Amino acid sequence: MKITVFGAGYVGLVTAACLAELGNNVCCMDVNQERIAGLKRGICPIHEPGLPEIIEKNIKSGHLIFETDPEKGVAHGRYLFIAVGTPQDEDGSADLRYVLEVARTIGQYLTDYRIVINKSTVPVGTADRVKEVINQVLAERQLQVDVDVVSNPEFLREGAAVKDFMNSDRIIVGVNSPRAAEAMKSLYAPFNRNQDRLILMDVRSAELTKYAANAFLATKISFMNEMSHLAERLGADIEQIRMGIGSDPRIGPYFIYAGCGYGGSCFPKDVSALEKMAELLNYDAVLIKSVSQVNQRQKHILFHKIQKHFQGKLAGKTLAVWGLAFKPNTDDMREAPSRYLMEALWEAGAKVRAYDPVAMPEAARLYSQQADSLSLCATAMETLEGADALIVVTEWNVFYSPDFESIKSMLTQPVIFDGRNLYDPTYLKAQGFQYYGIGRGEVCY
Repeated sequence: MKITVFGAGYVGLVTAACLAELGNNVCCMDVNQERIAGLKRGICPIHEPGLPEIIEKNIKSGHLIFETDPEKGVAHGRYLFIAVGTPQDEDGSADLRYVLEVARTIGQYLTDYRIVINKSTVPVGTADRVKEVINQVLAERQLQVDVDVVSNPEFLREGAAVKDFMNSDRIIVGVNSPRAAEAMKSLYAPFNRNQDRLILMDVRSAELTKYAANAFLATKISFMNEMSHLAERLGADIEQIRMGIGSDPRIGPYFIYAGCGYGGSCFPKDVSALEKMAELLNYDAVLIKSVSQVNQRQKHILFHKIQKHFQGKLAGKTLAVWGLAFKPNTDDMREAPSRYLMEALWEAGAKVRAYDPVAMPEAARLYSQQADSLSLCATAMETLEGADALIVVTEWNVFYSPDFESIKSMLTQPVIFDGRNLYDPTYLKAQGFQYYGIGRGEVCY
């Protein structure tokens, strides 16, 4: 099948590469000439396990091409995916300028029937707006061309996006015509040989499904973080509580880890956009607002614990930080708890020595003006040199089983602030550490 994907960002690249992997002829279109030039040389601009290899393989096979000319992009594909960014606007809503710009481009070069597929995370009603824009441009060209606009939201986890696309547990497709439904069934047929993962619904329901899914997962995280505060005040251990409730199949073991807050490009933005949608409908979405509020508070919890431990005297202190990305297996630092923590530490006069297996270049880019207060170290252990405490912010595998004896000898004082509850408090306290976790039965703020 001939497919064009507009947008060579995270979602667009994964979509284009994985569809090419199935033997489709895919054109990935982007206006960023520098990015496209790099991709043509096989340079993947994002960190995503397995993606560079798929891109390189399908460039060589001819199944994947990259283009900056939108006219060629529209002409190439019967299926036209819109996979551009929808950044958070100033009022919390999703900014649709790039989505509608692609819609105008499609209308400008369309000559015969196409299926336009919204892959970007967009508010309910966006498919209608995309179709209106396309038809408006066609009318200006004095053309009447039939087009179907479909909603096909992505459910890709950063760090596991290729696996999620190729082995998806569900494929949500919102259509408003039998013709579009049959076309989408044909497109996704290779994914349904062993099990039918395709779930067809109306367009608006598909658009809302994406937001509902992310908001629900964020709700589980914020609920556990809320419970962690009660656990600390009641002398209970949130990790034991997690195992107790996670064994209930109605709850399940996923997304119920207390910690220092969620980040990234999806949960914060999507919860905020859902809240804004409710506001525009004059509906007070109390639960959705609370999810965001709890998370914002949780991103400051490590700083409050550190400040309390040092009795508010952080000026001149040096803190070792393990983990900068908002989660493991990505270099994404958007809304990462590490950023809230480091910026609060700097404001209090402290210095930071940090390490992350992948996100160091991104940290250097974001904090190029913080050379005096931020040292990016080559290894996790190097961060401990001259540090007054260790802070674990991201649960990378490499941090799970460190040499605690070496950690103790390198720190000026044996103190660990564990923002992801990786370690056993009883063991560390027996080894002479002062240990602060999240909801582990101690209140220190």
